[in-house]
Amino acid sequence: MTYFGGEGNHPSMKHLHVCFFWHMHQPYYTDPLVGSASMPWVRLHATKAYYDMAYLLDQFPEVHATFNFTPSLLLQLQEIGSGKVLDLFLEHAQRPAVDLTLEEKAFLVRYFFSANRATMVRPYPRYHELLVKRGLDLRGDDLPRIARQFSTQELLDLQVWHNLAWFGYGTLRQYPRLAALRQKNRGFTEEDKHEILAIQRLVVQDIVPLYRRLMDREQIELTTTPFFHPILPLVIDTDITRRARPDLPLPTRFRARDDAESQLRQAVAFHRATFGRPPTGLWPSEGSVCPEMLPLVHQTGLRWLATDEGILARSLALCHRPWHRQSALFQPYRIGKAEQPLTILFRDRELSDAFGFIYHKTTPESAAEDVLRRLLTISHDTPQDRIVVPIILDGENPWEHYHDGGERFLSLLYQTFTNRDLDHTGQSTTQASTMSEAISSVPPTQHLPCLHSGSWINADYKIWIGHHEDNHGWDLLGHTRSTLMERAPGLPPDRAQAAWQELYAAEGSDWFWWYGDDFDTDFKPEFDRLFRTHLRNVWTQMGLSPPDELSHPICTVGFGAESDSVRLPVRLLTPTIDGLVTDFFEWHGAGTITTQPPLGAMWKADRIFTAIRFGWSLDQFVIRFDPDETTAKKQGLEVAIMMQGPQTTVRLTFPLSFQKTGEFLLSQQTASDTWQEIGRHRTISSRSIIELSVPWKEVQLQPGQAVHLLIIVREHGLEVTRYPSPKPAVLTVPGPDFEAELWSV
Repeated sequence: MTYFGGEGNHPSMKHLHVCFFWHMHQPYYTDPLVGSASMPWVRLHATKAYYDMAYLLDQFPEVHATFNFTPSLLLQLQEIGSGKVLDLFLEHAQRPAVDLTLEEKAFLVRYFFSANRATMVRPYPRYHELLVKRGLDLRGDDLPRIARQFSTQELLDLQVWHNLAWFGYGTLRQYPRLAALRQKNRGFTEEDKHEILAIQRLVVQDIVPLYRRLMDREQIELTTTPFFHPILPLVIDTDITRRARPDLPLPTRFRARDDAESQLRQAVAFHRATFGRPPTGLWPSEGSVCPEMLPLVHQTGLRWLATDEGILARSLALCHRPWHRQSALFQPYRIGKAEQPLTILFRDRELSDAFGFIYHKTTPESAAEDVLRRLLTISHDTPQDRIVVPIILDGENPWEHYHDGGERFLSLLYQTFTNRDLDHTGQSTTQASTMSEAISSVPPTQHLPCLHSGSWINADYKIWIGHHEDNHGWDLLGHTRSTLMERAPGLPPDRAQAAWQELYAAEGSDWFWWYGDDFDTDFKPEFDRLFRTHLRNVWTQMGLSPPDELSHPICTVGFGAESDSVRLPVRLLTPTIDGLVTDFFEWHGAGTITTQPPLGAMWKADRIFTAIRFGWSLDQFVIRFDPDETTAKKQGLEVAIMMQGPQTTVRLTFPLSFQKTGEFLLSQQTASDTWQEIGRHRTISSRSIIELSVPWKEVQLQPGQAVHLLIIVREHGLEVTRYPSPKPAVLTVPGPDFEAELWSV
């Protein structure tokens, strides 16, 4: 591999500390009053990501990393491992298939395919067969009818596969019996099922000892988060929102500095009790920071915290200092008062997001090579000699998208650090370090006097406040807390403590993550119910009847179908292809493709385009891209417009970096991954927007024919995103009666 540096550029030795920081987190699903949980995600992620990540790192002792466990997750691992708490999914799995009621059968048919279909259902013939029998899309009214069509053996096999598919590579090697059961594929017995569930519980019990062993040998650092994962600045004062988003409507002001302090203090104490030593580092929930929280962080014994690079950019702007990413980002900073010193680090957003959203779309080898390419570029372009690169991301959800759970990709990456492949004698050294090791080796040389108030998502808190559903939740939380403040002094100590714990659980960010229109999930109503359940439990512990309002759903259920991501044109278009918004009407009536990322548990930082419009005349197809402001600054981005017709598939490709008039390459598919060039066209222009046109005859399409349209964006050859997601738009080439037919509808 070629090193980008040289004596003329960087004569001094460079030291690069790469800090992998894996964040493990689940909200508190347990209802303590009934001793059960409704969601299975702690148990299922334990047998996959939690175990796998430690198992794999154990194979590479020279690779050091940092892990973050939220206390609400650790508490649930204890509850599940001890058998104190069962979740609703586990109860349905344990039930003998022959004894299932129709309602229980319907539950299995609806929810027991909750896994990534491409990587965790389709690879297993029996599991996929059962999904096909059920149908890929469901309507609630059909569930009882569909459930009746499943035999007892099919339901038993479904109970098994729902749990068996969630075991990762680490658990399969640790428990070879699992591989034999996967090989069996079908015809499972009740004994098989209970053997799997018993192994599952053993794995849950293994998690903390496994990480503690890695910590004791100083290979990993373990950090914490406020106990129930609240957005700490909003708990301190919801009006802090206005610093980043003065435009948002807010709830009745919520201020609970004492709660913020308690969430931190309890987190540190629980971490010490679980792992035998207190944490020194903090990942604030969702990277959410504000100046008011710094004294609270320091007084609990924590000495460093981390957040996103967007916070650094906004903080420097507050201090009237320029933002030069390459020189500013890759180093720790001192922050806070001199008598309460803290160190703060900022994640490399581009590299961190690539782990979650790009690398699963390519080969492990290409993904690993891209990480190394990025690291070498950082080493070359960063002016200082001692460099810290924080790669901080979700440590559990991304691996469901990798066909092998990410094992080969991470193994190749870790092997590179073990072999010191990035070192260049006399020029550079690169090592994978814990965050504290990096801070010790590269102490902060600069003080950051200003700290912007925001999270790692858009450097604000909009995800959790501002929508009428969010604000209603905050109002219910505030009313419940005010009542508890009045009643707590008169309650028995154990009841008061239980009430406060339930209030703290309701302060968790995850309930608000799903409120509003930012994200969607089939389980959205259940997250809403859990939030209100924690609040109802506060009232119950106070000896009061919960307000009726807590019995009514907050969220509006249901998002549009996938087809809503595409809106078809309603008139013929003949825009001027000049890369400019010549006037409003030239694209009026165009079709649109949404550029919002898929709604789910993970959030992607950057969009390539803010809008995509498309349309046609009788002679040509036209499309317009509105680039995001960050897109123009990126190099190596290429757009491919795929158009699949009845006879052939063509591809239009062009780089995003060209200015004004450029050209696009038109190719025709000749085999599954083989393309033959047809020609180059100059009917494309890029200025404030990108506009492109191509004659229908050039793409071999006739009026009335169906065409599948898909847009793929690649960066240095790796797919970054596609529009629309997850499947192409289906269009019909217009004929002479196109507009007349629309008017007749």
